[in-house]
Amino acid sequence: MAGTFNIKNALKKNTMFIALIIVMLLFQALIVAGDKGSLFAPANISNLISQNAYVVILASGMLLCILTGGNIDLSVGSIVALVGAVAGTLIVSMKFNIYISMLVCLILGLAIGAWQGFWIAYVRIPPFIVTLAGMLLWRGVALLILNGLTISPFPDNYLRYFTSFLPATDDGTVIFSVTMAAGIVSCAVFVISQIIDRINKKRKGYDTELFAVMIARLTVICIIVLLVSALLGQHKGIPVVLILLAVIVFAYSYFTLKTVPGRHLYALGGNEKATRLSGINTNRVMFFAYANMGFLSAVAALVCVARFNSASPSAGTNYEMDAIGSCFIGGASAYGGTGTVGGAIIGAIFMGVLNNGMSILGIDANWQKAVKGLVLLSAVVFDVISKKRTKTS
Repeated sequence: MAGTFNIKNALKKNTMFIALIIVMLLFQALIVAGDKGSLFAPANISNLISQNAYVVILASGMLLCILTGGNIDLSVGSIVALVGAVAGTLIVSMKFNIYISMLVCLILGLAIGAWQGFWIAYVRIPPFIVTLAGMLLWRGVALLILNGLTISPFPDNYLRYFTSFLPATDDGTVIFSVTMAAGIVSCAVFVISQIIDRINKKRKGYDTELFAVMIARLTVICIIVLLVSALLGQHKGIPVVLILLAVIVFAYSYFTLKTVPGRHLYALGGNEKATRLSGINTNRVMFFAYANMGFLSAVAALVCVARFNSASPSAGTNYEMDAIGSCFIGGASAYGGTGTVGGAIIGAIFMGVLNNGMSILGIDANWQKAVKGLVLLSAVVFDVISKKRTKTS
């Protein structure tokens, strides 16, 4: 049946999205007032995507770990460094085939995730301890492989998979046309999928939002997509890495919301004992979450070495904090069992806009860290207070 519209619930559900819009407009006003360009400059939008690609990738995996009960993975930054070191050694130093090298890197990331997942899921060592040990171990191995040196540059046939743009032309008219066409097609596919999802819910008797509310939500999303497409079309076109991000976000959103194994993650975070008694192999669910995190860390590593065009011992520093912060800012619960991939992505964009906006304004790096810390604390406090109010009501 159709749901009723509640302004309070609607605002609560979209708090971070509204906050993101407000922060972007605030930064734009401050940047324009200071005559320092524009946050919405086409080149800057493209730069935002490239700079924060690793955050989106890591946040998608970190969310699965958090869903299992508020657990986190502190080792992702070190895994990025290690896999990047292996990629640099294979591709640059040893001149290995780039496809075989990328496959080796992905398998390595998965193996590291499985190693940590084994201790967490089957030996029942706390995730904090296992991943803290991993943070030290994998960083140390990366330093040993690189011998403290940086490897660069990577070959062009590798870089094109992560740093190039589509369409591959210098014709501005073609670039704008293709980019806008991609945006229109994306909007059409999204709208159709949402309508089909609504029809299926109504057929099964599930509660659905008001049709007018759905139309308003879809309109806002499509306008944002088309605006971003227009801005990208005025620069170099669609970053190839954006396509990779879209695939990851869609795949993990579908997995967590539409599949049985995905729902097991929420069940585990909600009540592990009840989940186990219902016949779900909770050890396997926990193992999967951390093995998957290792795999996505390897994907992030391949993206990062391409962006920096080098493999460095210091790569991945504090990446775990960015991923964890994105998830909590995006609405994931500190207790587990609550959160969406879409929310984590909004959190990642929020963090990216904060970094980019403050950098353009010339704010000291130390103040930037302080602001990000306050934002993260505010998000968790909001979650904890909301949970207490729900229990008492």
